[in-house]
Amino acid sequence: INRYVTFLSIISARKRKRADIASDHHLVVASLKLKLKKNWTTGQTALQRFNTAFLRDIDKLNEFKIALNNRFQAFQDLLKEEESTMEDNWKSIKEVLTSTCQEGLGLKKHHHKEWISIETLDKIKERKNKKRAINNSRTRAEKVQAQAE
Repeated sequence: INRYVTFLSIISARKRKRADIASDHHLVVASLKLKLKKNWTTGQTALQRFNTAFLRDIDKLNEFKIALNNRFQAFQDLLKEEESTMEDNWKSIKEVLTSTCQEGLGLKKHHHKEWISIETLDKIKERKNKKRAINNSRTRAEKVQAQAE
């Protein structure tokens, strides 16, 4: 029994007669009640975040506007030729917008914030060194001197 199986999840347990070998182990048969883990799926349902920091630059903003206008102009020409439902129109608008953003801007990269700073790590190292000096001192005078520092 490992640490993931609590005694509350054991339904029944029995000890069987041991095998005919030179061992002091006993065979235990148990019925357990376990919960299945949810299988998280990742895929297209994940939210796409585009790197909008590029739009702060005026030149890149103008390039993006031109590309988006060209795509929507082609989309409008296509709409005039064909009869389509509102759902098809929405899917094609979404496709035009996401493809233009992906080509022009790219996806946003997620940067994890450091959970402990360099200053904190330096203070931890300094504290360890002081404790080591106190613990390695042989006389009381050395210990008092190490504690004073």
